[in-house]
Amino acid sequence: MKLASLKNGSRDGQLIIVDKTLKRYIPAGEDIKTFQALLDDYEAKNEIVKSLYKKLCDDPAMGEKFDSTKVESPLPRAYQWLDGSAYVNHVELLRKSRGAEMPESFWTDPLMYQGASDAFIGPSDDILMGSEDWGIDYEAEIAVVTDDVPMGVSTEEASKHIKFVMLVNDVSLRALIPAELKKNFGFIHGKPTTSFSPVALSPEELGDAWRDCRVHLPLRSSINNELWGEPQAGDDMTFNFAQLISHGAKTRFLKAGTIIGSGTISNKDRSVGSSCVAEKRMLEKINQGEVKTPFMSFGDRVKIEMLNPQGESLFGAIDQKIVSYKS
Repeated sequence: MKLASLKNGSRDGQLIIVDKTLKRYIPAGEDIKTFQALLDDYEAKNEIVKSLYKKLCDDPAMGEKFDSTKVESPLPRAYQWLDGSAYVNHVELLRKSRGAEMPESFWTDPLMYQGASDAFIGPSDDILMGSEDWGIDYEAEIAVVTDDVPMGVSTEEASKHIKFVMLVNDVSLRALIPAELKKNFGFIHGKPTTSFSPVALSPEELGDAWRDCRVHLPLRSSINNELWGEPQAGDDMTFNFAQLISHGAKTRFLKAGTIIGSGTISNKDRSVGSSCVAEKRMLEKINQGEVKTPFMSFGDRVKIEMLNPQGESLFGAIDQKIVSYKS
């Protein structure tokens, strides 16, 4: 299935079903008005939505034209947003650039933080920033959406709770993060509001690209139409999504609609580029002795998209402009 949340003036949007080609959509219906409503009663309502999706895909005359600029993030807000850092070589690189050793435990015990989830940005909405001095950066990631996950769930059982997959732009403010890390108490200012792809997919939509709880396709990102990176999302992912879910649920129940992020996609093969500005800057420092690439500025546009082997967009594109915000 491919699902989205149409903007309708409400906090949670209207759940719509989108065809495989991202060209047409139909409403999910009065009984399933929002994405969260589907997740809250997934066992009962999933077959209804799946049946409607099949009808839409089978009938080219059915539905209205889909416009990805008219949707919210699939979940405009969520009960929980837990972002991991599953590509540990990315963490190692950033620490190496500042001469810091990386604890061996990072390879066996996932990194994860709890981000703001009360209001996500739409995939085509402006990213509002108070200052360019904050070190504005994007992070291209993948995320999964779960149903109800029991506390202490095993990795094997956790895989059964993955219901949807999305792309992520995890906006980061690099100049604000160091001071927060020194407090040893987590992010607030350094991790503002996140955005997700126009469409969420059920894992089977990815076909053979979805295996071992990883997405085995390249994730493209660009700034101002310049390709920034195209790393393989399935490569060098130290912890898969089942492991991340199990880690997040160690001491708590994860309620339906919890979003688990992969962290910045990063490959050891640096020729495929980077999924954030910070990584490119760190490579410059390591290889050339100095940083040359600036962080993002007002007016810059970031685009994140995943294509199938036929060159077709799977999730639609996150396509956002950095805009000055004055309170």
